Amino acid sequence: MAIDEKMLEQILNKYPAKVKRNRKKHIVIRDIEKGAQEIEANTRTIPGIITNRGCAFAGCKGVVVGPLKDMVHIVHGPVGCAYYSWGTRRNKAKSENPKENFLNYCFSTDMQESDIVFGGEKKLAKMIDEVVEIFHPKAISVSATCPVGLIGDDLVAVAKAAEKRHGIQVLAFNCEGYKGVSQSAGHHIANNILMEKVIGAGNLEEAPSKYSINILGEYNIGGDSWEIERVLKDIGYHVVTVMTGDGSYEELKNAHIAELNLVQCHRSINYIAEMLEIKYGTPWLKVNFIGIENTIKSLRNMAQYFGDPELIQKTEEVIARETARIEPVMAQYKKICEGKTAFCFVGGSRGHHYQGLFAELGVETILAGYEFAHRDDYEGRDIIPEIKSDADSKNIPDLHVTPDQRRYRLKISDEKMAELKKRIPLGNYKGMISDMKDGHVIVDDLNHFETEEFIKILKPDIFASGIKDKYVVQKMGIPSKQLHSYDYSGPYAGFNGAVKFAEDISMAFTSPTWNFITPPWKNKPLLDGKIVDEEAS
Repeated sequence: MAIDEKMLEQILNKYPAKVKRNRKKHIVIRDIEKGAQEIEANTRTIPGIITNRGCAFAGCKGVVVGPLKDMVHIVHGPVGCAYYSWGTRRNKAKSENPKENFLNYCFSTDMQESDIVFGGEKKLAKMIDEVVEIFHPKAISVSATCPVGLIGDDLVAVAKAAEKRHGIQVLAFNCEGYKGVSQSAGHHIANNILMEKVIGAGNLEEAPSKYSINILGEYNIGGDSWEIERVLKDIGYHVVTVMTGDGSYEELKNAHIAELNLVQCHRSINYIAEMLEIKYGTPWLKVNFIGIENTIKSLRNMAQYFGDPELIQKTEEVIARETARIEPVMAQYKKICEGKTAFCFVGGSRGHHYQGLFAELGVETILAGYEFAHRDDYEGRDIIPEIKSDADSKNIPDLHVTPDQRRYRLKISDEKMAELKKRIPLGNYKGMISDMKDGHVIVDDLNHFETEEFIKILKPDIFASGIKDKYVVQKMGIPSKQLHSYDYSGPYAGFNGAVKFAEDISMAFTSPTWNFITPPWKNKPLLDGKIVDEEAS
C-alpha cells in the first residue's frame, strides 16, 4: 500500500499546529516529475518527541575516535556515558601486539556529585597518570560529556599538562553531548581535532605502493572493514589507514601519503575528506561497499581513477570470481525474500546504502531516512551552497586548512580530474533522494509516533532500525534488523557480507515467532484521545 499527501496530512494532523508545520518539512513523498525535492534536516528535535538520535559525545567518542585501537580513550563524565559508547557499536579490532589493543576496556573518570560541585580536573589528571603507568599507550583521548561543559572543566589545559609529564599525545575533545542537534556535531568535532593534531604528524613522505588508499568513514562494525580490505588487497591496493574501524593512531598519522581517499559514510567523515584534498591534494571518491552491485561499481570506479590496464583487469578477475561464488547462494535466499517491503531508517549512510542490498534480494525499500543527516546527505552535495548556517551549526567551528607547502601535490591533473568527474563520483555524493522511487517516503529524524503510524499504513515486512527502536517495532509484529551494530552478526559489507546479510534477513522472515504476535492496531484501542493545540485554545 502506498501513501499519498492526504494520508500524510492525516498523520500530521495529530500534532499541534506548530509541531505539524515543523515536521512536514522533514517528510517528503518522492515525486520524480518534480525533479529536485527539498527536505529539512540537521535541525533541533522538537522537545517531547521521542527521537532516535544520539548526542555530540556519541558522535565524537562513540563513532569516530573510539575505534582507534592503540589509543586509550578516557570519558570524562558519569560512567553511564562511558558505557553507552563502549561495546555497543561492536567496532572490531585486532592487533599483532595484544597489549596495544585497548578496545576491550572502558575508561571513565566516573564523576560523582562532589566532582560536579568542586570540579573534576584533578581527578582527570590522576586518571591519565594511572593509565600511562598501567597501559603505556601511544596516545590518549579525553572526551567531554555534558556535566563537564556545564561546570567548566578545562580539558585542553589538563591534556597539555599531561603531555608534558608523559611525553605522549593527549587529545582533548570538547564534545559535550548538548553541542549541535545530534551526533553529527560530534563527528565534526572529532574530524577537526584529528586533522589538526594527528593526520600529517607521521614521518612518511611517499606511499609504499602504487595504489595506496585510505578508507574513510568505515568503522568495522561486525568486521565490515576486514571484508572490504580482503577484496581490495586481493586486487592490489595498499590500505594506508582505515578511519577508524580497526584503525591505528600510528597509521592515521601517515594518512597524508595516500593517492586516493575512499569515503564510505559521507556524513561522519566528509570534513576530513575535503581537508585532505585541500591540504595534501588527495582526491576523494564516494564508495558504497554494501551490496554486490554497489561493491562492483565502487571497485570499477576505483580502477578507473588509477587508469592502469593491469589494475582494471585484476579488478574484473576478482569481481568474476567473487560473483560466481556467491550468486548461487544469494539466489536461494532471494526465493525467501522476493516481494517483501522494508523501512530503512539508519544512521548517516546506511539508510541509503542498504537499499541496494535489499533490492538484490527482491525487497523494496518503501520508506527511508537518517537520524542525523544534513540536507546534502538527502539531496546531494550540489545544494551545499544553498544551506544556511544557523546558531547550532556555528557552535562547531570549521577548521580552515591551507595547502601544505612541503607535502601538497596533485595526484592527478586538472584535466583528468574534470574528465573523471563526468564518469565517477569523484568529490561528489548525489544523496539518497535521487535513488528513491515514485511514491516512496523519505523521513528525517523519524520519531516514535511517526514510526507506528507509517507501519500501520504501509505494513512493511521488515524494519531496518537502530538500537533504540527495534524492540518497539518487534512488539508490533514486524521483524527488525538492527543495522547500527548488527546485534551479534556481521560482516554485512562486500561480497561475503552480502551473503551473511541475506542469511540473517531470510531467518527473520521465516522465524515462526511473528505468528504469535498480534500487532496492537488490529485490536480496538482501550483509550481514544487527541492532542489539543494550545495556541488554538
